[in-house]
Amino acid sequence: MSIVQSELDGARVLDLFAGSGALGIEALSRGAVSADFVEVAQRSLAALRDNLRSVGAGAEASVHRGNAIAFAESLEADAYDVGFADPPYRLGLAKQLVEIWLRTPFARVLGVEHEKELALPGSGDRRAYGDTVVTFYRSS
Repeated sequence: MSIVQSELDGARVLDLFAGSGALGIEALSRGAVSADFVEVAQRSLAALRDNLRSVGAGAEASVHRGNAIAFAESLEADAYDVGFADPPYRLGLAKQLVEIWLRTPFARVLGVEHEKELALPGSGDRRAYGDTVVTFYRSS
């Protein structure tokens, strides 16, 4: 999160494959003005909503139940300031999401978490954390 800290003040944030919402909630705590969370799994949605309630982030947050890839495909360029994505590993979703972003950069900054052995398209900035990598993309 510290890599994008300077981008968060007043930012519109997107958290794709949100799970418990940790990334978007952290962004809100660091100055983002809004966060949209996209998740399909019912159990994760329940945890996400509980987490948003527990931190009092209801007004700044919107939860969307649905496919994160389809949601990203529906976006226009610069719809968000910062986007985060933590897709399930080994399903090709990280690569698919980056390809969408390369065609239509829906966030000025996009961070995608993925397995270390996966090389994503484009010229992202890879940051390794053990067996996990977060690749950051910035629109020009």
